[in-house]
Amino acid sequence: MTWLAIFLIVLGLFFLVVGSIGMLRLPDVFSRAHALSLTDSLGAVLVLAGLAVYEGFSMNFLRILVVLVLVYLLNPVISHATIRAAYRSGLRPTNKESK
Repeated sequence: MTWLAIFLIVLGLFFLVVGSIGMLRLPDVFSRAHALSLTDSLGAVLVLAGLAVYEGFSMNFLRILVVLVLVYLLNPVISHATIRAAYRSGLRPTNKESK
């Protein structure tokens, strides 16, 4: 079980690092938010799943599962609200083909 937990945590950290690199490399807030919401959701869920596996069945396991479900449900909503607020404030996506 320990090796499975380590594997899940390392895989989750990989996706979190990829999301961080995408945050630095992508051109505008829309593509950044899209890439970050995808990788952040998957990375956080994998890290939390690894922690839950490592913890075993206990009260902390249930707490980790509650946080995992909340992250999984709320991250897309927060990302959508951020993108919508940026669009309503007047920001538009960059179009590299027209340059």
